[in-house]
Amino acid sequence: MDLTQGTNQHKQERAKKMMLWFGIISMAMMFAGLTSAYVVSTNRPDWLSELQLPSTFIWSTVVIFISSVTIHLAEKAVKRGDRSMATAGLWATLILSFVFIALQVLSAQELLATGYFFTGSTSSVTTSFLYLIVGSHLVHLIGGIVVLFVIIYNHFKQRYYPGQTLGLELGATYWHFVDALWIYLFFFLYFFR
Repeated sequence: MDLTQGTNQHKQERAKKMMLWFGIISMAMMFAGLTSAYVVSTNRPDWLSELQLPSTFIWSTVVIFISSVTIHLAEKAVKRGDRSMATAGLWATLILSFVFIALQVLSAQELLATGYFFTGSTSSVTTSFLYLIVGSHLVHLIGGIVVLFVIIYNHFKQRYYPGQTLGLELGATYWHFVDALWIYLFFFLYFFR
């Protein structure tokens, strides 16, 4: 396929999708680096192999998975022309994103209550990595929430309809990436100690 062929609109759509994928690949490489450093650090004598992850991590994983389903359903509804179902799916995704953040805050509180800090005399390399990985994911999720607000705004301005869904598609792709990233991180942190 010749990428120089097509209308200007098709070229712009391909360019936007390509830029999103470059960003996703960059973020994936960042987290690959973080998890690789985590693996290497497990050989340190001060590594806390008995550290128990907060139980709220399990619930946040369920919530973020459901949010991926709701944004997918919203995208499909827009493509069918079902605005009310799309609205419900977008609002559900936004609400679930805030539930996820609340669960992550509870997770941090649970860690702090058990004496595991990010820095300081009572911290360890293990807890520092845990906070760094989870915090980095939250930053990317907050970026996704900003995108979600833009999608909801554009949805209410009726800028998405069958045949015109590029912004929604790009936002949903990013959202699925952030969700899949958390699921990967959860299983990585849960099984690799």
